Order: sequence, then structure tokens, then C-alpha cells
Amino acid sequence: MVRSISEASKRKDRVAHVRFSPAEFDALEAAASAAGMTVSAFVRSLSMEGAGVRPFLGDEDRMVLGLLADGMRAIGGNLNQIARAINTGRVPTDGDVTGSIKDAHSVATTLAAELAEMTRRSAAARRGEGA
Repeated sequence: MVRSISEASKRKDRVAHVRFSPAEFDALEAAASAAGMTVSAFVRSLSMEGAGVRPFLGDEDRMVLGLLADGMRAIGGNLNQIARAINTGRVPTDGDVTGSIKDAHSVATTLAAELAEMTRRSAAARRGEGA
């Protein structure tokens, strides 16, 4: 039987030898199992991501993280101004402190949700499922 080009390109006939300590391999097996993958598929996926062939983050993910980082920098600037005011004996208004805390909480919560979603999509892609 003649194989199609796509079947031939999917065949995995090249081998890379990697050595692990027993503890490292146990951790690797556990991570692969948690991802619902074989150790071979898991290592291959992580290697391809690490080499940039199949990056973990897409352009949209990078854009979202960039916006969240900008928000964290702005909040950091506000908190720094509040700290300076306190250190010079001025008392910042309750609204300034409360607003900065709410902003920080909002960005941190959004960041956590985005990272969880990125992790879910990456795991699905790693398993070859539609994200």
C-alpha cells in the first residue's frame, strides 16, 4: 500500500536521546499523564514549543499579556506615589489607596484567568485537540 504524503510526514522515525534522573523522569511521567499524553508526545511538544517551532503563546496571547503588564506598571506607579506620600508625612486620601488596591486586584484576577485559559488551550493543542 502506498502511503500518502501526509502520512509519511507524520511518521516519527527520528530519535533524540535524552537522559533524566529517576526523580526527573518520575516528574515527567506525572506531568505527561496529567496532560493526557505519552511521555514521548509530551517531551516532543515541549521541545517544539521551547524551540519556537510551535510557540506556547500566540500573537493574541502576547497582546493580552502586554496590556495586563501595562496595567500592572501603571498600578505600580500609583502605589509608588502613595508610598512616597506616606514617607514624606503626607496622608493619601482613602479613595487613592482604595482605588489602587481595587485596580491591582482587578488586574491580578484578570491575569490569573488569562493564564489559566492559556494553559488550558496549550494543553489541548499539545494533545492535538482543537483549542
